[in-house]
Amino acid sequence: MQRLYDFIRRHPTGVDCFWAVVLFGFSWVGQTPRVDRPVAYGVIAALFSLVVALRRRAPEKMLLLAVALGVVQLGFGLMPFVADFAMLVIIFTVAAHDGPRWASRLALVGGLSASTLSQIRWPMAGPGSDAAKVFFTIIMTVPFALAWVLGDSLRTRRAYFAQLEERASRLEQEREAQAKVAVAAERARIARELHDVVAHNVSVMVVQADGAAYVMDSSPETAKQALETISTTGRQALAEMRRLLGILRTGEHQEAGEYVPQPDVGQIEDLVEQVRGAGLTVDFAIEGSPRPLPSGVELTAYRIVQEALTNTRKHGGPDVGASVRLVYFDDGLGLLVEDDGRGAPQEMYEDGGADGRGHGLIGMRERVGMVGGTLDAGPRPGGGFRISALLPLKPAH
Repeated sequence: MQRLYDFIRRHPTGVDCFWAVVLFGFSWVGQTPRVDRPVAYGVIAALFSLVVALRRRAPEKMLLLAVALGVVQLGFGLMPFVADFAMLVIIFTVAAHDGPRWASRLALVGGLSASTLSQIRWPMAGPGSDAAKVFFTIIMTVPFALAWVLGDSLRTRRAYFAQLEERASRLEQEREAQAKVAVAAERARIARELHDVVAHNVSVMVVQADGAAYVMDSSPETAKQALETISTTGRQALAEMRRLLGILRTGEHQEAGEYVPQPDVGQIEDLVEQVRGAGLTVDFAIEGSPRPLPSGVELTAYRIVQEALTNTRKHGGPDVGASVRLVYFDDGLGLLVEDDGRGAPQEMYEDGGADGRGHGLIGMRERVGMVGGTLDAGPRPGGGFRISALLPLKPAH
C-alpha cells in the first residue's frame, strides 16, 4: 500500500488521466437509448474528461473551459449527465490551488449558480409547488458549495503549515546566528582578559628581569628584590589566568572554589603600587566620594588603568612619569591616565599596529562600549599620551 501511495504522489497527472477515462466511460452507461445527439454529448463528455485530466497542471484554464462547456450545454439544451461531475472536481481544485483569487471567486460563483441555471433551463417535471422547486435547487447547490469550501480550507491549511515551516526555519537560522554572535563575543572577552593579564604582568616581569640582570654584580640586594617582584607578579598572573580559564572548566573537582574574584576599583591602588615597584613614577589621586559601583564598571576601570600603565611602561621611554585620576560623579566614574613620555607612534594605536601591538587600546574601547561609556585616547599636548574615560553607573539603552 505504501508503494502504491508513493506512486500516486509521484504521478498526479497520470492518476487524473485515469479518473478522466473512468468519467468518460460512465458518461455513456445507460445514456445511449435516450441520447438524441450522441456526437454533441460525446464532445462535451470528452472535454469534461480533459478538464479532470489537466486540472492540476492548468487549473485556471480548465476552469474557464468548464465554464464554457456549461454555457454551451445550456445554450444547446444538452441535459445534465455524469460528465458534469467534472464541474465539482474543478471547483474543488481551483479553490485548493494557491493561484489568483479571481479564479477561486469565479469557481464559487459558477458553483452557486449552476443549479439555479439548470432548474431554469430544465424545470422539474410533474406537479410540485414553487417552494419544493426552490428547496430542490438549494439541495443541488450544496455539493458545489461544499466542494469550494473544502478546497479553500485545504488551501488555507497548506498556507498555514507553509508559514509554520518558514517560521521554524527562520527561528532556527536566528538561533544559529545568535549562537555564533555569542561565541564570538565570548571569544573576544576571553581575548581581552588574556591580553590584559599577559601584557601587564609579563611587562612588569621583563622590566624587573632586565633591572636584576643589570645590577646583579653591583647590587645583589636590589637584584634579589627584583627577583621577588618577578615571582610575585608571576603568581598573580597565574592566579588571574586560572580564574579566567575557570569559565572553560566548570565543575572540575575543587578548582572552582580557588579562582580569585574579578579586579575592582579598590585594587587600582595596589596596581599603582606594583607599577611603582617596577620603577615607574605614578601619581595617584581619587576625587569625589567613593561608593560601590556595578561589577562591570569596576572591572572596566581596573583594566583601563592597567592597560594604560602597561603602555606607558612599554612606550614611554626612560624617566617617564604617569598620573592616574579617579573622579566619582553623581552618575558615573571618570578616569584620566596621562604620562609625559615620548609615547608610541600613532599607527600603533590604529588597526592593531605591527605584530599585534595596539590591541590593548582596541580592547579598552570594546570594554567601555560594553558598559555604555565613552573613551578618548591620543597624544597629549606637550608630549606624552592621555587616556580619558567616562563610565556611567547604568548602561545606556
